[in-house]
Amino acid sequence: MTSESGSEFVDYTRYLEVRIRELELEVAHLRGLLAKYREELEYYKNQVEKLMAPPLIEAVVLDVLPDGRAVVKSSTGPTLVVYVLDTIDRSKLKPGTPVALNQRGSTIVEVLPQREDPYVRAMEVVERPNVTFNDIGGLEKQIEELREVVELPLKQPELFRAMGIEPPKGVLLYGPPGCGKTLLAKAVARECNATFIRLVASELAQKFIGEGARLVREVFALARRKAPSIVLIDEIDAIGAKRLDVGTSGEREIHRTLTQLLAELDGFDPLDNVKVIATTNRLDVLDPALLRPGRFDKIIEVPLPDLRGRYQIFKVHTRKMPLDQDVDLVELAKKTEGATGADIKAICTEAGLRAIRSGRKIVKMEDFEYAIEKVLKNRFRPYAHGYAVRGNRDVDRRRGFLWM
Repeated sequence: MTSESGSEFVDYTRYLEVRIRELELEVAHLRGLLAKYREELEYYKNQVEKLMAPPLIEAVVLDVLPDGRAVVKSSTGPTLVVYVLDTIDRSKLKPGTPVALNQRGSTIVEVLPQREDPYVRAMEVVERPNVTFNDIGGLEKQIEELREVVELPLKQPELFRAMGIEPPKGVLLYGPPGCGKTLLAKAVARECNATFIRLVASELAQKFIGEGARLVREVFALARRKAPSIVLIDEIDAIGAKRLDVGTSGEREIHRTLTQLLAELDGFDPLDNVKVIATTNRLDVLDPALLRPGRFDKIIEVPLPDLRGRYQIFKVHTRKMPLDQDVDLVELAKKTEGATGADIKAICTEAGLRAIRSGRKIVKMEDFEYAIEKVLKNRFRPYAHGYAVRGNRDVDRRRGFLWM
C-alpha cells in the first residue's frame, strides 16, 4: 500500500467517524421528538376520553349508612342510596359534603370542595370601608348606640357574659334618605376591623322559587366563616314588607325569602361574632315579625339633622376646602333647615364648582348661598313613618311630601 492510499484511508476513516457522530446526534434528536409526540398523543387521547366520558352528577351527602353506603341528594332531583368508591376517604363524608356521582352506576367517585355562590361572594367587601366616625357629623347619639350594640360585643364579649345578658342580634336604622344610615354601618365595620358584607335587599328578590331563600342561607354561612363580620342589608323594606294574603307568585317568593331571613336571625348566637345591620326609609311598612325582640330588637332613628348637626356636617365637608374669611358655617346651617347630610355634601360640592368656574382658588360665602339656592330650590322630600313638622316647614299631608 502506497503512502497516498494510506492517507486516503485515514481521511476516509475520519470522515466516517464524523458521519457516525452526526447520525448519532440525529438519532438522539429524533428519539426526543418521538418521546414528545408520544406525550402529545397521550394528552390528546386523554382529552378525547374526557370528551367522550359521561358527565358526573353533583350531589350532597345526607347521611352515611353503617354498611358503608351513603344517602345523597342528587342535583337532578331524587334522593339516592349509593355505594362509595374504595379510594374515597370515608371520614370526609359528612352531612352537607358535596360529592360527584358516576352517572352509570351512581357511585360516589369524588369528594368536591366546598364552593360559594359567586353572586354571594361578590357581596363581600374585602377592603375595609374608608369611612370613620370622624366623617359623620351630627349623629353622636346614634354612634354611641351603635358602638354599644355592635362594636362592644365584637371586641369585648366577656363583658356581656359577665353581666349575664345578650346583646341585640340585629340593629335597624331608619330615617329619611340621605341622613347617614349606610355611612354609619360602614364606619362601624371599619372601627371593628370586621369583614363587611353588603347587599341590597332587592338583590334577594329572585324569579326562581327558592333562589332568594338560598341566597340568604349562603350569605349568613359566608358571614359565619368570615367572622367577625357585619352584614349590612340596605333597604330591607324591599323584602321585609308586611305579609298579606296575596296570590301572585312573585310576592309569595318574597315571603319565602323573608321567612328564611327570620329563621337565620333566630338561628345564630348573638355572641358568635356576626352582627346584622339593616336600613330602611319606611319603618311603617315592615313586617312586625322583623321588629320583635330577638331579631332587629335595637331600632335606632337617624333623623334629619338639627341646627347643630347641620353645622357639624358643614365642618366635615369643608375641612379640606380653602374658605374665605366671610364664610359663616353657623349661618349656612341656619339657611339649610330641613336639608339632609347628602344635601349639605351636594351644597359644598356645588359651591366649590362655582368657585372653579369663576377662576378662584378660594370659596366665598356667595358660592354657598348660590349652591343652597340651586340644590334646595323647588325640592320636595317624601315623608314616611314618624316624620313630624318642625319649625316653619309646611307639610302637604294629602300627598305626603315635605316641601323645602
